[in-house]
Amino acid sequence: MALSSEATVMRSTGSWYEVLADDGRILPCRVRGRLRLRGSRTTNPVAVGDRVVYEIDEKDECTIVDVLPRSNYIIRRASNLSKESHIIAANIDRAVLLATLFQPVTSYEFIDRFLVTAEAYGVPTCIVLGKYDLARERPEELEAFLSVYRGAGYRVIPVSAVDGTGIAQIKELFAEGTTLLAGHSGVGKSTLVASVEPGLTLRTGEVSKASHKGQHTTTFSQMYLLSGGGRLIDTPGIKGFGLLEIAPQELCRYFPDMARVAPDCAFTNCTHTHEPSCAVIEAVEQGRIAWQRYESYLKMLDDDGKYRR
Repeated sequence: MALSSEATVMRSTGSWYEVLADDGRILPCRVRGRLRLRGSRTTNPVAVGDRVVYEIDEKDECTIVDVLPRSNYIIRRASNLSKESHIIAANIDRAVLLATLFQPVTSYEFIDRFLVTAEAYGVPTCIVLGKYDLARERPEELEAFLSVYRGAGYRVIPVSAVDGTGIAQIKELFAEGTTLLAGHSGVGKSTLVASVEPGLTLRTGEVSKASHKGQHTTTFSQMYLLSGGGRLIDTPGIKGFGLLEIAPQELCRYFPDMARVAPDCAFTNCTHTHEPSCAVIEAVEQGRIAWQRYESYLKMLDDDGKYRR
């Protein structure tokens, strides 16, 4: 008779998983067939970070037989026009979104889509501004970026692996709990991880000279145990971020800067698009809410269900 035990999923390759058993062993596992077909519309019913129940049979083969309830997760629409979703990671203490102003450019809309999803699913998020040594060469754009997100209430940490700016803060951040590191390909996720954990070798990629976009270097999400404490989930570079299961009337509450003033609107069902005496529109006009954030809100509100990049 197979014995059941619990573990944390550390790596997913699509068909095989690596789990960290509660007794400290790292085991290769497959997923029981009926678990994959249990009506889930996600492309990955078992995600990195999941707490799972596994069994080892008489042949010492390990099988994941159940996924325990998640405390939170980050999810996105799987692909263009897809009705399925993809869970990036589960049971995380924080998400760190690595963004760059140049080489490649991380758009405000992409950042805001990630932040909205994190807010909706209860994941605290910190923005790390990578390649800070390059960003300082364009002070006006740098100041605008910092103003937008610090003004919205988010912690923004400028980081440069070239001169070491912010690395100590990142080490401190990563040392507690489980952190998800996300961002476009080419923003320097793998390089940042190597700066925090020198003994950890990850593949790094360069930005394509033709497209000025990052090239994928990580194929599957993976959790790493850091020597300074904490667990880090490194993810594949994300090209786009499709929102999932967020109703238009709920969207505003996931923009903290807008949610703070929305109760002052004249109408309780205000969409913050055209209504008179709209506190959100007034705040945008007065500069208390960044126009970049409001523009992202309008684009998401007008989302026709297609996957936006």
